[in-house]
Amino acid sequence: MKVEQILQLIDAVSASELTEFKYEEDGVKLSLKKTNGKEVTMIPAAPIAPAPLPAAPAPAAASAAAPLAAPASAAETSPAGNVVKSPLVGTFYAAPAEDAAPFVKVGDSVKEGQVLAIVEAMKLMNEIESDFTGTVAEILVENGQAVEFGQPLFVIS
Repeated sequence: MKVEQILQLIDAVSASELTEFKYEEDGVKLSLKKTNGKEVTMIPAAPIAPAPLPAAPAPAAASAAAPLAAPASAAETSPAGNVVKSPLVGTFYAAPAEDAAPFVKVGDSVKEGQVLAIVEAMKLMNEIESDFTGTVAEILVENGQAVEFGQPLFVIS
């Protein structure tokens, strides 16, 4: 299941009167639950590592925690341009394969919707697309590095 499909599910559950939704496919389990009638919380039913548990259950809490984790980088990158953040917890890959060239490098021009990297989560490769048109000013993570939900990945100026 792609990130876009998960986001559509979250929107659908949010808009409906459902209070809980569970989905399972190919060993991947997804559980969505409304806590206050407006907010949908995503809970992975079968996590692969203990680290994702704090970030995945409450997207609002993860967004609030991200600035605390790296206040200096957030302060430095905000004035420089637009920040592309990780939409999920996983492993960051700058290229489609180990021996391939990276999707983008610092100084490259990018268009909105262009693939910048891949984040692997639960053995699924999720393409990270640019939300902005501009130039890659900075790449904030290393190839193979674990990333959290909402963690800044790129600065586009």
